[in-house]
Amino acid sequence: MRDINFKATEYFEAVARLGTVTKAAHELGVSPSAVSQQLTSLEAQFGVKLFRREKRRLILTLDGDRLFQTTTQAFRAIRNASSAIGRQRDMRSLTIRVSPSFGVRWLGPRIAAFAEQNPDWNIRVDATPDYSAFETEAVDLDLRYGLGNWSGLTVEPVVNDLSLPMCNPDYLARLKSLSDDPIEQLKNARLIDSVKTLYRWDIWLAANQVELPDLAYPFRFDRSSMSIEMAKQGGGIALDSAILCRGELERGELVPFSPLFPVMDFAAYWVVCPPRHLNRRIVKRFAQWVVNEAHEHEERTRELLTTAGCHFQPGADLEMNEVAPWAL
Repeated sequence: MRDINFKATEYFEAVARLGTVTKAAHELGVSPSAVSQQLTSLEAQFGVKLFRREKRRLILTLDGDRLFQTTTQAFRAIRNASSAIGRQRDMRSLTIRVSPSFGVRWLGPRIAAFAEQNPDWNIRVDATPDYSAFETEAVDLDLRYGLGNWSGLTVEPVVNDLSLPMCNPDYLARLKSLSDDPIEQLKNARLIDSVKTLYRWDIWLAANQVELPDLAYPFRFDRSSMSIEMAKQGGGIALDSAILCRGELERGELVPFSPLFPVMDFAAYWVVCPPRHLNRRIVKRFAQWVVNEAHEHEERTRELLTTAGCHFQPGADLEMNEVAPWAL
């Protein structure tokens, strides 16, 4: 059998659904004679009658009803798909790229609030280790972790990192049972290495004039979220961001290792995009929302650490580790 004529099938479905050639012609925007010709052609192709006439109405035959059940489902699916595509095309969208741990631990719990404030926008969050290539990718802005030295782009600070050694309180109690000296405690501790953070154990040890005879890392992770989780489970001491684990600190699942050592305080998270992108109202609105939310989060984290007896040291003069695009 030859391929079925799509136009004839479309005309048939309209007549079967509406009951008359006239109504079908009106819906399709063609003449009644054009509809009748297509029906005749389709019946000739199948070699069966698809309709019988009763008074002024066309009634489907058994063969016609079988064909209608199939075609009406197919055309309904096509209409639904077309409508969905149209809505998607017309819907305003915002695409954000964010470093994975910051995306999961900080942005993820908050993005619903922004979406609720902007219900007409389609928001896509891409938590990926790669920076956006804005000239070739359809990304509105990045939330990046790093030193902020990206040329040719608008780079606005979002939140400072507050980096310090943290561990499970039971694990700390075990270390204290061996010695009252924090340095001796470190010598007996398992150090968890977040390999792609700006501020790692080698820099921390040098800054605090702590010498460990055998610096080794039983656990090394390329995501802060994994280092934090290992510390929470009692696996050792993580040198990582209080910004990313304020919830664990509030709940007592993690505690600062020792208030003897300062919290390193340095700019680490940034809104990054081409300057022209900020001309879009939604991009500018999101950037400002992120900064406001992060400022509040940072202030509450500082208060929490201060209550725990911690003090802060600006990290601007430290030689930070350069991080690759896939950091955090």
